[in-house]
Amino acid sequence: MTDADPEDPFLEAGRLLFAGPWDFLTAAPTIETLPPMRGIEIALAGRSNVGKSSLVNALTGRKALARTSVTPGRTQELIFFGVGPQLTLVDMPGYGFAKAPKEKVEAWTRTIRDYLRGRVNLARVFVLIDSRHGLKPVDTDILDLLDKAAVSYAVVLTKADQVKPTDFAARVEETEAKIRRRPAAYPHVFPTSSETGAGLPALRAAVARLIAERA
Repeated sequence: MTDADPEDPFLEAGRLLFAGPWDFLTAAPTIETLPPMRGIEIALAGRSNVGKSSLVNALTGRKALARTSVTPGRTQELIFFGVGPQLTLVDMPGYGFAKAPKEKVEAWTRTIRDYLRGRVNLARVFVLIDSRHGLKPVDTDILDLLDKAAVSYAVVLTKADQVKPTDFAARVEETEAKIRRRPAAYPHVFPTSSETGAGLPALRAAVARLIAERA
């Protein structure tokens, strides 16, 4: 699995950014309860149990900043984490097989759609895909929504440590081929492992680059 380019000028900026004093800001169950916009926001989307909370903790070097659970669908709100005024991470409700009443799942879906379409300071959505399974139809639904809303997004492959290296290389190639012609997609995927830390420097650097571009 490839990691960050050692010549990437944003590697150190990304490391320092995520080494900062991250805090839980708020949880918003509806659009009406969203916090005021500040700086830029990076949202994490993905199927239930894909590892969003684990990635938040791994990126920030905090063991329990975001709550993790083996129960799919536990995150039922938009969870906001911040470091200073310049950056907010948003852990979105998982989609797919959330164990909740149909009406509640539909309400989450509406909230997610409204958030993606109307959050002016949303710089990018990282769509997390379990590298053991690859893109599924429920994932492509989200990619379609992001394309239609013209929201920039990139695919992050999680749990890379649980796939054989040869199989993982094929999964990366397969995933990039599927997103290559999507209008709002970043053309390359980010392979990561929250367990080993692999791929995290490159992801941190990508966020630091976004901040510099928006400055």
